Amino acid sequence: MEFTLPVSLGALLVIVAIGVAGLAGSGVMGPGTVLMMVAPSMVVFGLVAFALGMKHGQYRGV
Repeated sequence: MEFTLPVSLGALLVIVAIGVAGLAGSGVMGPGTVLMMVAPSMVVFGLVAFALGMKHGQYRGV
């Protein structure tokens, strides 16, 4: 499997969606809290970690 940018970002979104659905379905927090606070922070953290990982991979690949 070739990890192109769309495939990698799709995998990131699937992981975030599974985490948000699991947290919302568990009843630990209210759905409003999960969707308004947790989901955006998961997306932002995922994108930052993705960007840092890409940069590190470029550094190691040279």
